[in-house]
Amino acid sequence: MSAPLKHLLSTRDLDLETISWIFSRAERLKRMRAVLSTDERVLYGETTATLFWEASTRTRVSFELAAIRLGACVVHLAPKDSSIAKGESLHDTIANLFALGCRYFVVRHSISEEVKRLADKARYGAHLINAGDGTNEHPSQALLDAFTIRERKKTFQGLKIAILGDILRSRVARSNLYLLTKLGAQCFVAGPPDLVPEKLNVISTTIAQNMDEALTDADVVMVLRLQKERDGKKFEISDSEYFQKFGLTRERLALAKPDAIVMHPGPLHRGVEIDSEVADGPQSVILKQVENGLFLRMAIFEALRGELG
Repeated sequence: MSAPLKHLLSTRDLDLETISWIFSRAERLKRMRAVLSTDERVLYGETTATLFWEASTRTRVSFELAAIRLGACVVHLAPKDSSIAKGESLHDTIANLFALGCRYFVVRHSISEEVKRLADKARYGAHLINAGDGTNEHPSQALLDAFTIRERKKTFQGLKIAILGDILRSRVARSNLYLLTKLGAQCFVAGPPDLVPEKLNVISTTIAQNMDEALTDADVVMVLRLQKERDGKKFEISDSEYFQKFGLTRERLALAKPDAIVMHPGPLHRGVEIDSEVADGPQSVILKQVENGLFLRMAIFEALRGELG
């Protein structure tokens, strides 16, 4: 039996037994189409708060739907609509919501490691979920990505996974590299030289010399968007030039295996990092990722609830 899951902050913290339980539970929830009996709604009577300091569609909505399907009430708080606008700290906001009965907090923040700092100071009985913190991590996205890969490829052993684009500023890339290599995959990253770290301290990960090296014989191709809103190193290039040099086109995808799947965490920018012909093509599982996010995030809530065992 795995140790109880108190918070979900990083894929580095998850052991293989916990990951396996989450995947198995998400698989069962998907077979049930997330329609649960009253007794199965383990969050009945609980309250979940979603606190998003950055914009979100897929992550926020799927977490809110997941909590509702499990029987919880959901409150959403944005900075401009809360006492944060009056100078209250996020820690104090969470403490006040906890006093009002909230026990589950889904937090997205622009500052890396901020969710961990909040979790370290949170009241006993509060569960925090990192819904993306700066350029650090996005663990639930990586879990749903891996779950989608598992559906199609059955195993991670021996898989070549190409992760393409703005690696330097991508929290999705980091969480996926930690998780997918832990599960047995070989990862290759590639993109504009200015947007790929000079070194990655992640096992079974290769920094490819170019896009072709990463794509050749890949089983999975994961495309990332340019993180233009992030601070840090500037990368000046037009959208059309980026697409010409680094975009995933049908011609580039042909370097991968014929049965390779194409993934993207969204929001995708058509004609910039990916061609519509690829995004909407037969190898794309992009909308399947979105669909799986509901079931995977339901399983995360259940693991935090103490159902893990």
